[in-house]
Amino acid sequence: MPQVRGVILDLDGTLIDSNDAHAHAWLEAMSEQGFQPPYDSVRKLIGMGGDFLIPQAIDVDADSEKGKAINARRKEIFRARYLPHLKRYSMTRELLLRLKALGLQMVVASASNHEEVVRMLESAGILNIIEEFTSASEVEDPKPEPDVLKSALAKLDLSTEEVVLLGDTPYDIEAADKAGIKVVALRSGGWSDEELVGAEAVYWDIADLFTHLEGSPLLPST
Repeated sequence: MPQVRGVILDLDGTLIDSNDAHAHAWLEAMSEQGFQPPYDSVRKLIGMGGDFLIPQAIDVDADSEKGKAINARRKEIFRARYLPHLKRYSMTRELLLRLKALGLQMVVASASNHEEVVRMLESAGILNIIEEFTSASEVEDPKPEPDVLKSALAKLDLSTEEVVLLGDTPYDIEAADKAGIKVVALRSGGWSDEELVGAEAVYWDIADLFTHLEGSPLLPST
């Protein structure tokens, strides 16, 4: 098995505790347009891009006038009401510094847009550790399509066999499968082990992975 030389990092629900915040922002934006989908139905869609989330949540074309209005308003709500209060998960900074010290390349690949990714990395105090990132703003199709992972892979300039994706949703796993990349999954995003089938390994959260890093798919025992 080729040595792991790079890690593609999901952001929401993986490094930063933000999935609930995204769900509430979507619900508020949809409510302003007269839609009242159940919280649980929207929460289960967090992790995929808005192009897919909107039609699945309320059966509205994301490219329609109403769909675009909802997406634009969601961004405003999220940035104003939720983003300033987001926190990174325990041991996130420590894990990233450990991976960097081990010589692993890292790139964030997020379903969020460029500005949100930058601001979340800044507010979480990890922007100075992450050298590269790619977002939904830079690709044609967001997760669960593999575009954002392929973009991240190109920035690492590594083969798929040398890279592992760290994510938290079934959409990460689906996108990684399409891209031919192995996945380590975390339960911190709110999904069960049954919903994370396809991952090489599943850990509770960043802290759990940090504790068991030796022997994990990121750092196999020799």
